[in-house]
Amino acid sequence: MDRITPCIWYDGDALGAAEFYVTLLPDSRIAKVTRAPLDTPGNRAGDVMMVEFELAGQRFMGLNGGPVFPQTEAVSFVIRTDDQAETDRLWDAIVGNGGKESACGWCKDRWGVNWQVTPRRLLDLVGDADGVVAARAMTAMMTMRRIDIAAIEAAAAGAKA
Repeated sequence: MDRITPCIWYDGDALGAAEFYVTLLPDSRIAKVTRAPLDTPGNRAGDVMMVEFELAGQRFMGLNGGPVFPQTEAVSFVIRTDDQAETDRLWDAIVGNGGKESACGWCKDRWGVNWQVTPRRLLDLVGDADGVVAARAMTAMMTMRRIDIAAIEAAAAGAKA
């Protein structure tokens, strides 16, 4: 068993969120659903209280804790993508299921959880030892919502938009 498991606080639909998340990535599954054995401040007896799930092999827990602690951008989940098709598929899935676009590859799902759909190529370019290449890539990224890998590569190479 994992020693550290990130716990995500939900306002009543941890199971729905987990069921959606496991459709996004291979090696993902719902591992366990725990129902409240008695009434608590956040749940009634029999309600789904916790959901343990895995995304790409990483274990998470969803807790139905109620509206007390809403999600913020202070915590987000980065999905490193291999190509534009994967970037588009994940972005469209999250945003298209009641989510919202944000800037620089960030989006928020319908439960308020923040995701960064981030192409590995973007990370390579903004981390380039040549500061000019990195700055060009970063400047291009700052104008985007969904990341466009071809546009980032063109900017990094010095092409004018």
